[in-house]
Amino acid sequence: MSELEPHLLVVDDDARLRELLRRYLSENGFRVTVAADATEARANLASFAFDLIVLDVMMPGESGLELTLALRQTKDRGSRAPVLLLTAMAEPEDRINGLEQGADDFLAKPFEPRELVLRIRNIIERRGSPEAEAARTIRFGGFRFDLARGELFRGGEIVRLTAAEAGLLSSLAARAGEAVSREDLSQSAQFGGNMRNVDVQMTRLRRKIEPDPRYPRYLQTVRGTGYALKPE
Repeated sequence: MSELEPHLLVVDDDARLRELLRRYLSENGFRVTVAADATEARANLASFAFDLIVLDVMMPGESGLELTLALRQTKDRGSRAPVLLLTAMAEPEDRINGLEQGADDFLAKPFEPRELVLRIRNIIERRGSPEAEAARTIRFGGFRFDLARGELFRGGEIVRLTAAEAGLLSSLAARAGEAVSREDLSQSAQFGGNMRNVDVQMTRLRRKIEPDPRYPRYLQTVRGTGYALKPE
């Protein structure tokens, strides 16, 4: 599968509509992951980076509006993904409410599938200007790390990272060239304050990146402090 295919998360409690959207969007050049509710969506957001979330408003439990607001109030990777809300409510105040919660666009049900595709592409294109792409990309050696998506590529191939490895690399890439303390790195959700876990994940990450993990060129140890990512 090409790295250029935008990855979408489709969240809807209607199983029939969810499957129709999965098939239609897949046929139109997107990678698609589906979820039946906010809980399943959160699990996917913790494991994958998405280019856009297609989110039903009316769901049992946590609604689409509540999930959108919660994502915008956090600083994890999922909070950065644009959100397109789907709803059976078409009143202007409903649209305004959705946008106030942090949604990027709003589409009333029933909708024309082609319009959904166009809206998705427009949102992604607005987010994906060359300037924005350059700002979110860190290069080192033969690797390219996409900060927004938390994904690492060697040439055109994706390098499979665990959530902990991706989180560690994201923290270092966000401050590329600077020393980041082990204590600061351990505060992310993946490590729960355990600095030893940071060291273990660093060892594993170096095995995937460094030509010789014993003498790291890019993921360097800063004595007395922690680690630093040295980009080109």
